[in-house]
Amino acid sequence: MTEPLFFDTDCISAFLWVDGESIVARLYPGRIIIPEQVYKELSHPGLNHIKGLKSQIDVLVMDKQAQVRSIIVGAAAYEIYYKLTTIPDAGHKIIGAGEAAAIAMAKEQDGILASNNLRDILDYVKAYGLVHVTTADILKQAMDAGLIDENQGNAIWQKMLARRRRLGYDSFSDFLAASRGRS
Repeated sequence: MTEPLFFDTDCISAFLWVDGESIVARLYPGRIIIPEQVYKELSHPGLNHIKGLKSQIDVLVMDKQAQVRSIIVGAAAYEIYYKLTTIPDAGHKIIGAGEAAAIAMAKEQDGILASNNLRDILDYVKAYGLVHVTTADILKQAMDAGLIDENQGNAIWQKMLARRRRLGYDSFSDFLAASRGRS
């Protein structure tokens, strides 16, 4: 895979909160895209008072591991973004700016959506035929690539849970067992 990954706030922040962004950078060198709306959410003073999430993204950008990209008004991605944040199709709900930007950019640039907010995004993932990964999928890919082992994955998982990240399972091992059951 060489497609860019468009991160929603919840997915990239799961790694930022536990100082695990180097895992993402090593797994997807130069392919990490942070939509401007996500960057703004990570720049919120309340978040940065506790932890410098914005500065962690700035380091990734300076090291050329990530890019912050904007949606140009009038572009096809903007039409999707506007629809998702303002007037969604019947049966769909309005979603947040970060999620909408990541979906719109992934759709228009044939990229991969990285998001954990399944409740808000799954209908759009199906509607737009997007490739989608979660924090758990990324950790599994990191293990498959030899960047971490299962014990390290469990330690990272527990730190993420302690930071109130919603990962869907009590442990990385539980996620792996469930993944094996699905394949």
